[in-house]
Amino acid sequence: MDWVPKTRLGRMVYDGEITTMSAALATKLPLREAEIVDILLPELQDEVIDLNMVQRMTDSGRRVRFGVTCAVGNGDGFVGIGRAKGKEVGPSIRKAIDNAKLNIIEIKRGCGSWECGCAKPHTLPFEVNGDSGSVRVSLKPAPRGISLATGDVAKSLLTLAGVKDAWGFAKGHTKTKVNYALATFEALRLTSEMRITEEQEQRLRISSGPVNIHIHETDVDIMEE
Repeated sequence: MDWVPKTRLGRMVYDGEITTMSAALATKLPLREAEIVDILLPELQDEVIDLNMVQRMTDSGRRVRFGVTCAVGNGDGFVGIGRAKGKEVGPSIRKAIDNAKLNIIEIKRGCGSWECGCAKPHTLPFEVNGDSGSVRVSLKPAPRGISLATGDVAKSLLTLAGVKDAWGFAKGHTKTKVNYALATFEALRLTSEMRITEEQEQRLRISSGPVNIHIHETDVDIMEE
């Protein structure tokens, strides 16, 4: 990969000092290079949540711009969302994806449903709520087999984050996909910010970040040597 890191975190990843995304986020250093995520999460997937064309009349004529909202995730504990605007669709989508990578977060999963008790991190560990504009989203733990009983936008983000089962409730103007997505993302962010005790962690089988940990190949090469 022809990449010259420009930040401290980028150099640490490039030199093999940091080999997992969890370790990168734990440094609390600003994530300003999308290449860091490309290296540490090579299996990252992306999805266009909303594509909107805006026309504006100016003195020189009609001006057309595109607003894009994209989400990324590895399907195993990491998810991000980003927005971008531009004159062309393709570059706008790529920029939105890069912005989503820079906004990536690590979520907590567990077996928080009292109806389940399977002791596997397949759902949310507890109820979380998120707001954006007029939209308020509430996500609750669900037993195995329920799947994602949510709206399409929330389902996309939960799938990218690696949540298999969940109940979802939304209030407000949910047809506004951007606000719906941002509210869902804020709810998922709360899973990582909420403090939990050791007793809760063991009882609800809470796992932070990936279940299947990916190690950057540079570290593997060093270990083999």
